[in-house]
Amino acid sequence: MRDARPTREGGKEAAAPEKARLSVGFILARNFTLSAFSLFVDQLRLAGDEGDRSRQILCHWTVMSRRLAPVPASCGVMITGTADLTDPREFDYIVVVGGLLHSGPQLDQATIAYLREAAQLGVPLVGLCTGSFVLARAGLMQGRECCVSWYHYQDFVTEFGDIVPVADRLFVADGDRITCAGGGGTADLATFLLERHVGRSVAQKSRHVLLLDRARAGGDAQPHPPVAKGVGDERVRRAMLLMEQNIADPLAIGEIARQLGVSTRQLERLFVSIVAMRPGEFYRSLRLRYARWLLDNTNRQVTDIALDAGFADCAHFSRQFKAAHGFAPSERRGAHAVDAMEPRLAGFRVFG
Repeated sequence: MRDARPTREGGKEAAAPEKARLSVGFILARNFTLSAFSLFVDQLRLAGDEGDRSRQILCHWTVMSRRLAPVPASCGVMITGTADLTDPREFDYIVVVGGLLHSGPQLDQATIAYLREAAQLGVPLVGLCTGSFVLARAGLMQGRECCVSWYHYQDFVTEFGDIVPVADRLFVADGDRITCAGGGGTADLATFLLERHVGRSVAQKSRHVLLLDRARAGGDAQPHPPVAKGVGDERVRRAMLLMEQNIADPLAIGEIARQLGVSTRQLERLFVSIVAMRPGEFYRSLRLRYARWLLDNTNRQVTDIALDAGFADCAHFSRQFKAAHGFAPSERRGAHAVDAMEPRLAGFRVFG
């Protein structure tokens, strides 16, 4: 951003306002995710000024859209841009907020050309949520690590066979490309950039006002890492994703088979041949793995964890957990505090 010129007050030259330490240009894809945008921009808003006055002093942000046309969020809310496409060199970062993947073009050709121009000028590009897909479709992620949500991992692999996605971290900074899985990780990425440009205390202030807990690092694990990576059979892969998406309220194996258009017996044969487990056993292992992640990474009560992992009561959960791991959930929580050698669960796979 340009430096403001000094003005005269009462015959004396007044000091020029402080130049913004962080300037961000937002590009909202059609049907973008509102939470990803709001979590990010609200931290800039709170960090940009003292108190809650929302002045753009320490931080400056611009929402760009062609001819200031309103852009729909996936929830139906319309956001009107504050500027047309602006000289990319005015920004420290250009942030692309993605959303629904298969609802038509996300950006027009002029905006895609603008992103390519920004990349050529060396302006860092950030992809939030499925903004990573937008950047990849524009040819701007070649040779880069690209972070995606575990939920969209297979979508990315299917569309971009030559780019290996990262789906077990919150966000990845690879040179002048930063990609974020979305969700709550968007707030952590905003904190990371605020600390880098404006300072730790200002970044913490934003989080405190928003009632956000401690900031997580980009390398922290996504709360629900994918398990279908490397599985070649489309039916088994889809079954695994259905299981992942229905942890707290597990689907019956017969219902999963019905959704896949196969018989329960055929689905069982496929699972045994590919992962050496029956579907029900795999599903239970997946739920127990998720419960173990919660035990290791949160302070939640064991009873709450049992319910979140799809077990009807704590006693049943404890028996299943001990049978699988050799120790009770309560014992795991006590041991984890001193178990520095335990590998991170994000890299664990319940098969092969």
